[in-house]
Amino acid sequence: MARRAWVAATLVTAMALAGCTQTVSGHGRSERPDVTKVAGLEITTGESGPKPGVPDADLQVENGDGGEMDRLAINTLADVEEYWAEQLPARFGKEFVPVKRLVSYDSNGKGVEICRTNTAGVANAFYCSLDDSIAWDRGELLPMLDDAFGPMSVVTVLAHEMGHAIQYKLGEVGGINQATPSIIKEQQADCYAGNFFRWVAEGRAKHFRISTGLGLNQVLATMFFIRDAAGTSADKQGAHGSAFDRVAAFQFGFAGDPERCAQIDEAEIKARITQQKFDAQDQDTGQGKGNLKVDDERSLELLEESLRAAYAETGATPPSISTTPAQCPDGGDTSPAAYCPATNSISIDLPDLVKIGTPPKRGQKGGIGDFAAFAEIASRFALSIQKATGYGLEGPAAGLRTACLTGSWAGTTTQNKAKLRLSSGDLDEAVAELLADKSLIAADVNGTVVPSGFARVEAFRDGFYEGAGLCTRKYAG
Repeated sequence: MARRAWVAATLVTAMALAGCTQTVSGHGRSERPDVTKVAGLEITTGESGPKPGVPDADLQVENGDGGEMDRLAINTLADVEEYWAEQLPARFGKEFVPVKRLVSYDSNGKGVEICRTNTAGVANAFYCSLDDSIAWDRGELLPMLDDAFGPMSVVTVLAHEMGHAIQYKLGEVGGINQATPSIIKEQQADCYAGNFFRWVAEGRAKHFRISTGLGLNQVLATMFFIRDAAGTSADKQGAHGSAFDRVAAFQFGFAGDPERCAQIDEAEIKARITQQKFDAQDQDTGQGKGNLKVDDERSLELLEESLRAAYAETGATPPSISTTPAQCPDGGDTSPAAYCPATNSISIDLPDLVKIGTPPKRGQKGGIGDFAAFAEIASRFALSIQKATGYGLEGPAAGLRTACLTGSWAGTTTQNKAKLRLSSGDLDEAVAELLADKSLIAADVNGTVVPSGFARVEAFRDGFYEGAGLCTRKYAG
C-alpha cells in the first residue's frame, strides 16, 4: 500500500468500478448463494489427484520417457481433450480436433526443437500455434509444481495450455486473432481451465478427481504462484495477469461455461484488470516497493482513517483500535487482530502483524506483505459494521460478509481522495492471505474460517468491485 504522498497507481477508476458489475460478477445482484457450497457444488474434503486403479491414457507423445510426470501430463491431456470434444460442438457448433503434436522434454537435458525454439534450459509448458502442439518440461517444471502444490497443479497448467489451443481452433468465434493482446488470451485460457475443473469437480473426468475444499484451494494457490510479478503492466506483451486477475478468470470459468470465457474481451479487461506498473512515486521503505512498515504509527493512523471513511455511510460507530491486549467477555481470541463486540473495540498483536506484513525475501520464507496485514485489521473492523447493522457475527455467512466488506474497503482505496492507496501487488497479497488455512479476512468473530478458499476469494472480489451494499444483500445468510 502507499501513503497519498507516495501516490500509487490507481488500479481501477471509479467509473470502471461502477460499470462492471454484471459482466464481472457473472450473477445478478440479488442472487443469494448457499454459503455452504462452492459455485453451487457441495464443499468436499476428499482426495484430489489421479483416480486410483484407472489405466493410463494412450496418447502419442514425442520424446517422452514414460515416467511419472509424462503419465500425469498424458492423462491430463486425455481428459481435457474429452472435455472439449463434448463442449466445442455443444457450445460453439465446431468439431474438436486434437492438437497435432504432444512433446515432452527435460529442460536439464538435451534440447528439442519445437516452435522455433530449443528447449534446453526452458522450464516451461506451452502451446504453439505454428505446429498446433503442446509441450511440457518433465525435468524441472512439472516436478516442482507437483512437489509444491500436488499433482492437480500440473493439471492446472496443462488445462490452461489446452485453453490456448481452443482459442486457436475457435479463432474469430472466440474473439481472438493475431493482434489480440496477450492479457486477453491468458485470461481466456485461465477461464477455460476453470471450465474443465468444474467438469472434474462434478466427477466426470476419467483420470482425475478434486475436492471443492482443499483441492480447489491448491489449484488457486497454483494460479497465485504463476502470476506476473508485482509492477508488471497488463499492457506488456506476454503479460499473463496478477494472481487476483488470474484467479478471477478461473472462477468465472468454474462458475460459468466456455461461452462466458469467450466473452472476455478488451472492454472487460479495461474495466476489470487490476494489474498495473508501480507508480514513479512509489518508494521502497526497506520492505520492497509499495510496502509500508505495518508497525509505523502513521501507517496505522492512515489505516484507521481509511476504514472509518470506507464505512462512514453505514452510520455505525467505529470501533476503537488498540495495540494493547484486552480481555473480552464475548469475542474470539484471534490473532493478529481480535474484535470485541461488548466494547466495540479491536486489539492487535503488533509482533504477529509485523510477521504477516513483512514480505519474504527471494528464496526465503516469510510473511505476505502490508496489505495482507492491514486487511486482517480491516476484517475485524468489518465485524463491527455487521454488529451495528444487525447481522450475526458467527458462522460461514458472517465469514463471507467479512471477506466481502473487507474487499469493499479495498475498493475505496483505489479512489483519488484516499489517503491510503493500493499499490501494485496488494490484491495478490489479499489472495495469498485468503487462501491461507487461518485466513482472518474470511473468518467470523471466533476466527472460524469459511472452508472454501474459492468462496473466500469470490466474496472479497464481490466487495471490491461492487461495494458494501452487495455484501449484505448477497451474503445475508
